[in-house]
Amino acid sequence: MSDRAALVAFAQVSISRGSKSFRFASRLFDKTTRERVWLLYAWCRKCDDMADGQDHGGAMEAVADPMARLSIIRELTTKALDDEPTGEPAFDCLGVVARECGLTKKMADDVIEGFALDAADWHPRRETDLYRYCHHVAGAVGVMMAVVMGVSPDDDATLDRACDLGLAFQLANIARDISEDDVAGRCYLPDDWMAMLEIGPGELMKPHNRKKLALMGRWLADEAEQYEASARVGAAALPFRARWAVLSAAGIYGEIARKVRSAGEHAWDQRIYTSRPEKFRWVRKAFVDALANNPRDMDRDSLWTRPRTQISSF
Repeated sequence: MSDRAALVAFAQVSISRGSKSFRFASRLFDKTTRERVWLLYAWCRKCDDMADGQDHGGAMEAVADPMARLSIIRELTTKALDDEPTGEPAFDCLGVVARECGLTKKMADDVIEGFALDAADWHPRRETDLYRYCHHVAGAVGVMMAVVMGVSPDDDATLDRACDLGLAFQLANIARDISEDDVAGRCYLPDDWMAMLEIGPGELMKPHNRKKLALMGRWLADEAEQYEASARVGAAALPFRARWAVLSAAGIYGEIARKVRSAGEHAWDQRIYTSRPEKFRWVRKAFVDALANNPRDMDRDSLWTRPRTQISSF
C-alpha cells in the first residue's frame, strides 16, 4: 500500500481501535498534523502488537519467537525509512511521515529499543532503569510526535519536554496496569522499590501487600505528575492547535495517574480509565490554557533526561 490517502485511512482506523484517548485528542490538530500523527501512531501500534502478541492493544498472548519478531520490526522499519515498499501498511505509514517531517533512524531505533527490552524479558533494577525504559517505550515516541508537530530535531530543550510527556503517560500506564502486567508475567516496578518494601518474588498482588502496592502506585503517580508539569512548559513552543491537543492529552492521561493515587488499595479492583465527560472537561480546560499559553514554570533539572547521542544500554 503506497497511496498516501489510503495509508491515512488505514492509520485512522488503527488509532480509532487502539487508543480512544489519543484519537479523541488528535481531532484538535490541523488536518495535516492530524494525518501525520495518525501515520506515526499506526507504526507504533503495529510494532507494539507484533512484539506483545496483541491486536490494537488488546489482551497479550504468549509470543514464542520474540527475537524473530523484533528482527522483522527492525527490517521493515529500515525499509520504510529507505523509502522501500514493505508490504505492511503500518510500516509504509512510517515511511510517509518520516519523509514529510524528517524523522530519523535514530529516533525510530530509540522506540524499537523498548520492544527489544520486552523481548529480552527485562525489568528495572533501579528507579533510573525505569525512566530509561519509559523513554524507549513512550518518551522516544513523544520526541517523534513533537517533530511531526513542527519542533526542530535540533531543539533539544523542547524535545526533552516532549519526552517528559511520554514518560508521564508511561508511568501512569504502569501504575494502572500493575495487576494486568503481573498476570502476563511482567513487572515494571524497580527491584530496589520491591526490596525497600520487602515484597518477595511472586508476592506483589497478594492481599497482604495491598498497602505497599498502593504506596508504589502513589510514587508512580507523583512522578507522572512531575513529568506532566514539565511537558506543559514545552507545549508553549507549539502552534496553538498542537498545543491544545497536547495539553488535552496531558490532562486526559494524567487523570489516570491521579485516579490510581486517589483509589489507593482499590486501584486494581477494576481497570481505571478516563470517561468521555472527563475527556471533554480536559479539552475545555486545555483550550483555555492553550490560549493563555502561560504554563506554570517548571525547572526540569531534577528530572531524568533522555540520552542524546546514542541508545542507552541496560
